[in-house]
Amino acid sequence: MGRGQERCLFRRARLEEGGTLKTTGRPPRRLRGRIDPHRVDATTEAEIARHIAEDGAEAARDAAAYARRVRRRTGLTQAAFAARIGVPLDTVRNWEQGKRLPAGPARALLRVLDRAPEAALAALG
Repeated sequence: MGRGQERCLFRRARLEEGGTLKTTGRPPRRLRGRIDPHRVDATTEAEIARHIAEDGAEAARDAAAYARRVRRRTGLTQAAFAARIGVPLDTVRNWEQGKRLPAGPARALLRVLDRAPEAALAALG
């Protein structure tokens, strides 16, 4: 079995009766020692749900910090920043408090503002 086939075989998983996720095959040699397949197999649905919630909360904190950092780099208040980028003030506040995540075009605009704030603000008017 080639290295690529072995990797694909390990990545496949099946959901068994009772909701238990089971991996199939053996991990590739370079991953052995880092992943314990028995521990993966023993993970309960409650643990998976808890990890998902923790990951979501961490993502919200990271996005909030990013939005706050981008706005502060521009030197604008929340109200002035919201007016310049054309979104309601509550939207900026929700981003910075982690209540909402910037999506699609808003995330792209924040990325442009982060990398070239003067040019982006000049283009926005």
